[in-house]
Amino acid sequence: MMNDREMFLPLLRQVMVEDAAHDLAHIERVVANARRLAGTEGAELGVVLPAAWLHDCVNVAKDSPLCSQGSRLSADRAVVLLQQMAYPARWLEAIHHAICAHSFSAAITPRTLEAAVLQDADRLDALGAIGIARTFMVGGQLQRTLYSLDDPFCEEREPDDHRFGLDHFHTKLLRLEQSFTTAAGREEAQRRTAFMRQYLQQLREEIAAEG
Repeated sequence: MMNDREMFLPLLRQVMVEDAAHDLAHIERVVANARRLAGTEGAELGVVLPAAWLHDCVNVAKDSPLCSQGSRLSADRAVVLLQQMAYPARWLEAIHHAICAHSFSAAITPRTLEAAVLQDADRLDALGAIGIARTFMVGGQLQRTLYSLDDPFCEEREPDDHRFGLDHFHTKLLRLEQSFTTAAGREEAQRRTAFMRQYLQQLREEIAAEG
């Protein structure tokens, strides 16, 4: 029997345009997160797995004015791809909603458990060690300075992650754990966020030693 990777990865490869933040490794991690959360929360894998594999099947750059529409564009494309492979029609609406709601910038509240699982699975990949790596990868791609020399940790200024990669921790990442809606996702988000705070403390010490 064909597994979900064999089923959905060829579809994804037809259309996916990889970038620093949304490469195939990111998709694989989100699928793994989603599978684990779905198992814990009792979500329908027939919705969760195709939604996870195809949630970024349309690439919109992080600095694009269309960024908030990226998840809807991916949802629309995903449904077309699934229809072409005769995927069960009873799940398509739920898959579409889950993909639409996964994006932070879209600001859509999940209406189903499956959408909540995908949203949490995707947000977990922005946290912890992999989240730190992705933050600075994207910052480099967008030619953002690593941190402000005058105030690296935004103690006396408003964070500006359009200029400084490190500021993204303060504009989004350290607050992200509050947005998780599944119990299993929230627990893992808290663990990963704690690691990020430890990293920032270590970075603070290293920067201070340079002065």
